[in-house]
Amino acid sequence: MTASSPTPAPPVTQALILAGGQATRLRPYTDTRPKAMVEVAGRPIIDYQLEWLAGHGVEHVVVSCGYKADVLREYLDARPGGPGITLLVEDEPLGRGGALRYASQGLADPDAPYFALNGDVLTWFPLDEMTAHHRAKGGLATLALAQFRTTWGIVDVDDEDRIEGFTQSPLLPVWINAGVYLFEPGITRLLPVKGDHESSTFPDLAGEGRLTAYRITGFWRGVDTAKDVKEAGEQITAMRPGQEVG
Repeated sequence: MTASSPTPAPPVTQALILAGGQATRLRPYTDTRPKAMVEVAGRPIIDYQLEWLAGHGVEHVVVSCGYKADVLREYLDARPGGPGITLLVEDEPLGRGGALRYASQGLADPDAPYFALNGDVLTWFPLDEMTAHHRAKGGLATLALAQFRTTWGIVDVDDEDRIEGFTQSPLLPVWINAGVYLFEPGITRLLPVKGDHESSTFPDLAGEGRLTAYRITGFWRGVDTAKDVKEAGEQITAMRPGQEVG
């Protein structure tokens, strides 16, 4: 008699996107639109995010916004296809942790796990692999990590202080928070009502051993300045035909 295979865990089908904030470092792009609506290679950042999430089984997305919310609402209302979207507008700035907690009110199933991501992140990696890693480790939250690429050039020096060469903007052997998370529903009540989860909730969970890391090996780019917009656009445009960009 052959033993039956275990039933695979259901996929994560809901997500939050933090699309608030005035993004002053992205001016003049954000003079007339929120950061999530800034175009990179001809498409708004949030367009890439929604396409990526939908491609990995996400059926419903809550978008938390504030600054220039009407611009975002108009675009999302007219956007064809993709996941169902609930738009929640902050009456006052809540900070990223407060915005996550506020946005969780719009989740279709508050008792199910959910992805969360910052509205200024461009990335595509297999979310099903992140989910499997998260469940295998058994933590309350998993953070996607990206390898840090310095904006400075590195000088290569030997033991005799001879300069051997120069490396422009290399990847360094350290990891940074990529702004993409997988949360169990129990984390919601631990998020601050107002403030930043990275200085409160996350350190507490790390101290308790309930925070898991997932290292991204695919494309990741934070879009925080006008230079980032230009460089991210060049990277996306240069990608090979047929490479996943959603």
